[in-house]
Amino acid sequence: MKEREHYGLGTAISMIVGISIGSGIFFKSDEILSLTGGSVWLGVLVFIIGALCVIFGSITLSQLAGRSTMRGGVVSYYEEFVSEKAANAFGWFQMFVYFPTITAIVSWVSGIYTIQLFNLTSSLELQTFLGFIYMTFFFTMNYFSYKSGGRFQNVTTIIKMIPLIGIGLMGIFWTQSAPGLPEGIELVERSNVGWAWLGALAPVAFSFDGWIVSTTITQEVRNHRRTMPLALTVGPLIVLAVYLAFFLGLIAIVGVEFILSAGDQAIAQVGQSVFGLYGERILLSFVLISILGVVNGISLGYIRLPHTLAVKGMVPLSSKISRLDEEKGLSPFAAITAYSITVFWLAMHYVTQRWDILAGGDISEIAIVFSYVLYIILYVKVIQLQRKGVIKSKFLGLVAPVLGTLGSLTILLGGWFSNPVYMPVFIGFSALVCLFGYLYSGSKNRLIPNEG
Repeated sequence: MKEREHYGLGTAISMIVGISIGSGIFFKSDEILSLTGGSVWLGVLVFIIGALCVIFGSITLSQLAGRSTMRGGVVSYYEEFVSEKAANAFGWFQMFVYFPTITAIVSWVSGIYTIQLFNLTSSLELQTFLGFIYMTFFFTMNYFSYKSGGRFQNVTTIIKMIPLIGIGLMGIFWTQSAPGLPEGIELVERSNVGWAWLGALAPVAFSFDGWIVSTTITQEVRNHRRTMPLALTVGPLIVLAVYLAFFLGLIAIVGVEFILSAGDQAIAQVGQSVFGLYGERILLSFVLISILGVVNGISLGYIRLPHTLAVKGMVPLSSKISRLDEEKGLSPFAAITAYSITVFWLAMHYVTQRWDILAGGDISEIAIVFSYVLYIILYVKVIQLQRKGVIKSKFLGLVAPVLGTLGSLTILLGGWFSNPVYMPVFIGFSALVCLFGYLYSGSKNRLIPNEG
């Protein structure tokens, strides 16, 4: 164990920040402001709530990570501390719903910003097609050249911080008046949305999503039982500071009404307002590269997930999916499986957007909201360990998991407010996927991979 503990506090914090800060903040800020009726302070409040959910949730799960003898992240926590069947259920949700929906959505968003960058005529069909091209490229690259995917990820991690921090700093000193609306865009004014502002918690959860991955490095951190809770507190606070700086900077430069009216076009206007004629393209280039980095990062991890489950015999055709290409160190069938599922969800996203089924939301938000519900099972397990005396600290074993549970329920409530009609349907669908995974685990006929 000792020789693997090679990370310090600084590295742990930087990994958490790098994982959590993704693409969501770029294309969810306008949605958050819209769902709060244009209220800046309510927008700030939902960001804070999101950060607290992450902090208490990640601190709680670090207690399981520090005591786990297995690798594999949350699936392993379920397997070791709950049951193999529960692990199978969670693994199916991650493989069939969580990862592919997020990959599909971020790929689609890449298409949106490509259209803006090159001033193309926007349509849902073109957005989806470009998203499909990007998604296909990164799945292919990460299978045939893991080094290229890794290098691209390192570069984009640095690049994505530039517009976030830059816009935040610009907003502090900005004195010019808000720009006029582009031709053809109708003015949307602030409004009183009542309790509907809770719906903004769904896109905020998307913006913070990714923190769960950070718990998988716990056993590689020196003095992890003390270091990781500290890192998992400081890290999300840094993310919160960066997000608030960007959110408030965006508002300072273009104004609330412009963001409410123009939506995703607000980013382009910020570039033009700050840098002039070519500023729009400069900023959009930074944003697009940042978002492509997220597509690359998710696909890099997702193509490995079917293999991880297959070696445990958790999915159909495990014998086939678990076979590795020795030269690449990856399973071709796992990569094809992940890619095919993502293509399916990209098509489903097209359908939901074409007929506005999710009332402005998207399929990934529902998956993320449901994942918070599944974390509650692990939070309860931590409370049980504290009661048995395994976890000595009342804060780590009782207070943090209780607050994490309240946070998860708050995000669930927010998701319900964001789409009261279809949210129950998609939550039910996610639960059904988990049920199939649970039942498959108990099947006597499931295919266990052959050794060797």
